[in-house]
Amino acid sequence: MSILKSTFALMNTDHVKLNKNWNFKNVTSTFYRLYFIDGGEGKLYNTTEAFRLENGYLYLVPSFTTCCYYCDSYLSQYYISFVEESADGSSLFSSNRKIFKIKATDDDIACFKRILHLNPNRGLNISNNPKVYEKRPILKNFIALNEFMPIAAYVETNGLLLRLLSKFLAPDFFLIKDKSIIHSKISDAINYIQTNLQLTITVADLANRASYNPDYFSRLFHENTGERPLTYLQSKRIERAQLLLTTTSMTFYEIAVETGFENLAYFSRVFKKRAGQTPSAYKKGSMII
Repeated sequence: MSILKSTFALMNTDHVKLNKNWNFKNVTSTFYRLYFIDGGEGKLYNTTEAFRLENGYLYLVPSFTTCCYYCDSYLSQYYISFVEESADGSSLFSSNRKIFKIKATDDDIACFKRILHLNPNRGLNISNNPKVYEKRPILKNFIALNEFMPIAAYVETNGLLLRLLSKFLAPDFFLIKDKSIIHSKISDAINYIQTNLQLTITVADLANRASYNPDYFSRLFHENTGERPLTYLQSKRIERAQLLLTTTSMTFYEIAVETGFENLAYFSRVFKKRAGQTPSAYKKGSMII
């Protein structure tokens, strides 16, 4: 199962009271955001969907999901931010980059409070503005704090994270494209792309794996994912590059090779086109726009 390919590590957690200053547009983070609202009101939205932040509900924003945040006057929330890691660079929510909302249970609330108790002083005390805290040195410092946790607290925290994350994996939430099941051949192609980003991959290669004509395969891929195969491949390569730039000390050339770009110039050009800035600017700390 895909869940076995990923591990999740805590970055931040806190219980905060927000006001109209919590107003940020087009935030696309390399990490997950999980909220429990216990007072007030706010809004999460992007170009395709909008959710009112309501008392008693959980909200999940997977990594690389573009989202806007808004509070008109007052919002009280518990929040957890965490990173996903996998040996092959795949992501549990790679085909579900959207905002999730479900009703919280007493058990969910207890999980939030227990994570906060196990991880005191892990809040974003510097600022609630992503432009301030979504910088590579700061993100690395957040992740590094896990290395100093007692082993029991670390294991329990990760167990509680998985417990909360499992709420959003139920069939009613975790299906592709309006509750339709993705075609098995396309699912195989997606898995192959995510686990072989460093290789040269063509539409002909993917179509051959599926035993389909390239044109038919490309149409079928678009029907199931909303993107053409090469566009999807390029987006996954850039997502992987963003993660490596944020969490490792690899050189630009090493990252280009790791993500399947034939040379550094091409990598930089594609990165700027898709991420809105050069790899160098991104690594220095600018947020993803």
